[in-house]
Amino acid sequence: MKKVTAALAGTVLLTSVLSGCGGESTGEGAQGAPQDDGTPYPLTLIVNQVGEIPQKDNDVEKAIKTYTNTDLQIQWIPQSAYDEKINVMIASGELPKLIKLNYNPTIVGALKSDLFWEIGPYLKDYKNLAAQNEQYYNNIAVGGKIYGVPLFRDLGRAAIQYRKDWFDALGLQVPKTLDDWYNVVKALTLNDPDKNGKNDTYGLMLEKKYNQDVNSTLARLAVSQGAPNKWLVENGSFIPDFTTAPYFETMKLFKRFYDEKLINQDFAVYESTEMDKVYESGRAGIRFTGGNTQSWQDKLVKVLPGAVADVAPVEGPGGRRLPGEPGNAGFLAVPKSTVTSEAELKKVLAFVDKLMDPQMATLLVKGIEGRHWEDKGDYTQPLDPTAAAKEVKPYRDTLPHRGEAYNVAKPSKETDLFRKSQTVGKENEKFIVTNPAHTLESATYSERGKELEQMITDAMTKFIMGKIDEAGWKAEIEKWRKAGGDAMAQEYKEAYAKAPKK
Repeated sequence: MKKVTAALAGTVLLTSVLSGCGGESTGEGAQGAPQDDGTPYPLTLIVNQVGEIPQKDNDVEKAIKTYTNTDLQIQWIPQSAYDEKINVMIASGELPKLIKLNYNPTIVGALKSDLFWEIGPYLKDYKNLAAQNEQYYNNIAVGGKIYGVPLFRDLGRAAIQYRKDWFDALGLQVPKTLDDWYNVVKALTLNDPDKNGKNDTYGLMLEKKYNQDVNSTLARLAVSQGAPNKWLVENGSFIPDFTTAPYFETMKLFKRFYDEKLINQDFAVYESTEMDKVYESGRAGIRFTGGNTQSWQDKLVKVLPGAVADVAPVEGPGGRRLPGEPGNAGFLAVPKSTVTSEAELKKVLAFVDKLMDPQMATLLVKGIEGRHWEDKGDYTQPLDPTAAAKEVKPYRDTLPHRGEAYNVAKPSKETDLFRKSQTVGKENEKFIVTNPAHTLESATYSERGKELEQMITDAMTKFIMGKIDEAGWKAEIEKWRKAGGDAMAQEYKEAYAKAPKK
C-alpha cells in the first residue's frame, strides 16, 4: 500500500506512476500539444465557489485567458451543494471540458466506468505536471490509473485559530485535553469575553459538516485525543475510528456542549458560510481550521479594531497529533463526452500545465503586480490583502499551484501571524496520522460508501442531540456493520494484505 509520507515537501519527477517517461519538455506548456491557428481555445470549467463569485472577465481571469490563449468560461457552484450537483451532471452527461471532482465513492465509480480520460500516460509530456511528487497522483489514483490533476494542498493543514485577546482576558490556555476544551468553550461562551455585558458569544461553533471528512472538527479533535484517522489497523484487521474510545469520548464532549447550550443548537443544518460570518464578526472564539489566521485577523479588525487572533498547532494529551489529509482539494478531470479526441485532450492538459508556469503560479499565489503586490527586490510586498482575498483567492483555491514552493521566484513579505500559520502547516507533516485505507480499494465502499457514511454520521448527530443514548449509538453501529460496514472492513483487510508495504 502506498502510504502518505512527509516527502511531499519536495518535488521530484514522476517515475512509477508515469510509465514510459522519456525526454524533457521544451518551451511553455506541452511537447505533444497540437498546433492551431492562434484562435483562443474555448474551454468550459466547473469548480466550487469560494467566497463571492468573481465578476466575469475580471483582471485575474483576463490574465489567465491571455496567457493560456483560451476563451475560459467558468461556472461556480456553491460548496454546500457541489458534490450533489456534480453527480447530477455526470448522470445527465451535461459536463464541461474540465471539471473539479472530489474523491468519493460516486466519483470513483464514474472514473472506473470510463467516463473520464485517463491522463497518466500523458503527464510525462507536461513539464510542470510531471515535476510534482508522484504521491500527489497516487492519492487520487483509481485502480492504479490517474484521471486528474490534483489541486495540491499540504498533508497536514489542521491548526487551532483562537481569539488571543479573549484568552488573555479570561486567563485561558489553548486546550489540549477534552476537559480543557470543555472549560475553554464554556468560559468563552458564558464569561462575557468581549466585555459588552451581553450573552452573545460562542466559544466554539459547528456547521452541518462537523463530522464529515478528514478535515472536520470532530475528526480533528478526536485524532488529537488518540483516535485513528478513519481506520485503525490491528493485526491486519480494519477497525473504524468511531468505534474507538477516544472518538466516542469526543462525541460525548460534543453532546455536553449541546446539552449545556455551549454550541449553536442548529449545528446539524447550519451552513459553513454562515458560521464563518459569526467568527469574522467577532462573536466566536476558537475553531479548527486549515486556513490563514492573518485573513481572520484582517476581517476581525474591521469590526473590532482591538481584536487579536492567534494560531496554535493541534495538540492532545500525548502531544501534537492530527489527521493526515490526502494532499489535494479535489482534482481537475476531463470528461470524454465533451472532449472527444486525444488532440483536444492535449489542449486541455496544456492549459492546466500552463497554470503552473512561473507567470501563472505567481498570479494564482500573489495576484496582479501593482494591484495585489509589489516587487521589493528580495521579496514581494502585499498591497491589498482584502482585494486579494476577494479577487485572487477564488482562483487560487480552485486551480492547481504549489504556493511559493514551485515556480514562484520571490517569497512574499508577510506578517508574523501569516508566517506562524505557514510554519504550523509545514511542521504538521511530522505529526500526521495517515488513513491506512486511503489507497486501498473496496467494492462496498465504491458502491455504498456514501450511504454507509451518512448512516453513521446521522447517528452521531442523533447521539449528540440526545435523540439516542449510548445503547442506541451501539445499535446504530451494529446496523452499520450489517449494512456493509463489516464487508468493507474485510475488503480493506484483504487489499491491505496484498498491497506492497513501504
